[in-house]
Amino acid sequence: MQAVTSFEDSRDTPTVRGFLHSPESPTGHGLVLTHGAGSNAGAPLLIAIAHAFCAAGIAVLRCDLPFRQARPHGPPFPAMAAQDRAGLKRAVRLLRDRLSGKVFLGGHSYGGRQSTMLAAEEPDLAAGLLLLSYPLHPPRRPADLRTAHFAKLSTPVLFVHGTRDPFGSIDEMRAALDLIAGPHEIVAVEGAGHDLGGKGAAARVAEMALDAFRRFGKI
Repeated sequence: MQAVTSFEDSRDTPTVRGFLHSPESPTGHGLVLTHGAGSNAGAPLLIAIAHAFCAAGIAVLRCDLPFRQARPHGPPFPAMAAQDRAGLKRAVRLLRDRLSGKVFLGGHSYGGRQSTMLAAEEPDLAAGLLLLSYPLHPPRRPADLRTAHFAKLSTPVLFVHGTRDPFGSIDEMRAALDLIAGPHEIVAVEGAGHDLGGKGAAARVAEMALDAFRRFGKI
C-alpha cells in the first residue's frame, strides 16, 4: 500500500511544498507533477495520476508552484513564471536525491507549459515530460501559439489531450508537435475538454496516461 505524506523543503528558494506518494514496491523512478493556472496540488486529476503511477512503483511528488504558495487563489503572476520554473527545477533535484532511477516532470496546462520551457532550457534535467492538456493557445485565439520553445525541446514528451479542448484541437496539437526536436507522442482522450473529463474521468485518464507513459518512457 502506498504512503502519502506532506512534503516541504525550504532549505533553499523557492520552497518546494506538496505531497509525496511513496510506493510499496518502488522501481526507483519518480515523477514531479504540478497543476494548472487555476488549481493546486490537490486537483483530482493530479491525485488520480499520482495514485496510478505510485501503484506501479513510481514515486510521485505533486507540488504547488511558487505562485500558488504565494496566494491560495487566482491566476499566475506573469512576472513569476521564471520562479515557477525554478520551483520545478528544485523539486526534480530533491526527488532525484531520494531515488536511484529516472525522474520525470509533468503537469496540467500551465504547469505542463512551464515544464516544457524548463526542459527546453535544461534538456538534461528530466528523463521525460508528461503533459496533461497542454495550453497550445488561448481559447478562440488560435494564432497565439505557445510553441516558440518547441524547437529546443529535445526531452521526450508525452501529451495527454482531450478532443474537445478549447486550448487546442488534436489536429492543431499534432501540427505543433512537428516543431519538437525530440521524441514525442500524443494520447487523445475522446470527448474530453481541458479538464480531461473532470473528477469522474480522472481515474480512467490516469490509467491511460500510465499505460502510455510506461511504454513511451521505457519504465
